[in-house]
Amino acid sequence: MNLQAKLKRVPGDGVEGESREQTVPVDAFKPNPWGLYQVHGNIWEWTQDCYQDSYNGAPADGSAWTSGDCSHWVARGGSWGSSPEVLRSAYHIGIASISSGNLLGFRVARTLTP
Repeated sequence: MNLQAKLKRVPGDGVEGESREQTVPVDAFKPNPWGLYQVHGNIWEWTQDCYQDSYNGAPADGSAWTSGDCSHWVARGGSWGSSPEVLRSAYHIGIASISSGNLLGFRVARTLTP
């Protein structure tokens, strides 16, 4: 099966553990329990957080960490070019805020109010 055929599969029918060596359509795999697609491994996702060396002093309410040196932001989740051990949301790296490339992107989100 060629790569183009792999990318045209039925949504949510991707084969886990198979390296595609490029990004895949967002619905190539089933969503997680919260309805989010591709949270790990498609691209590194920028977050609003400024990079810190540790979580000491992090906001306790889950809000973004926007204080300190924001010349580097946090990216999470790994990308199609990452090794398996970094493909998780707990793994994060600091990337210069002027960086770009095909391994890096973002997820549009909004705050829901009751």
